[in-house]
Amino acid sequence: MTTPLRILLISGSTRDSSTNTAALRTIAAGAPDEFATTLYDGLVQLPQFVPGDEPAPAPVEALRKQLGDADAVLICTPEYAGMIPGSLKNLLEWTVGTGDLVDKPVAWINVAYPGRGEAAIETLCTVLGYVSADIAEPACGRITVLREQLGVDELVADAEVRDRLDAVLPALAAYVRAKAA
Repeated sequence: MTTPLRILLISGSTRDSSTNTAALRTIAAGAPDEFATTLYDGLVQLPQFVPGDEPAPAPVEALRKQLGDADAVLICTPEYAGMIPGSLKNLLEWTVGTGDLVDKPVAWINVAYPGRGEAAIETLCTVLGYVSADIAEPACGRITVLREQLGVDELVADAEVRDRLDAVLPALAAYVRAKAA
């Protein structure tokens, strides 16, 4: 038996009923046994980034541990005011000086309605490049998730969308394994 690939799922949304978070929950719910997924839930608790703030506050240390434990990261973020939300940018800023994402495979999905969210992905990729993350392009893409496609369990109920979401982790795993070979 092989060790499950550990994937940290990060939603850039702080809204409880976000379609971004619902997409990640759906991915986690459908993950085969070869994956161990963790949905990061500390975005709201992260303090504002202060360069040189040592020792790091407890929520930052918890984030760094989760990033360190992960084999790869999957981010799903909305676009706010023409870029990634400030709370997600703040999370990423906490990784700059410590190298938490250096060479770490990171993929993104965009669940926004077609024609929206492009600036968020552009700024996300810029920041990921700045922190030297390894963007796993084959696992990245747009998978529109509409609120009316969610079930009462807050998971994506639409079978076609769910199939597309279910394909993200295997694509990310293939990228991670090819990189390790």
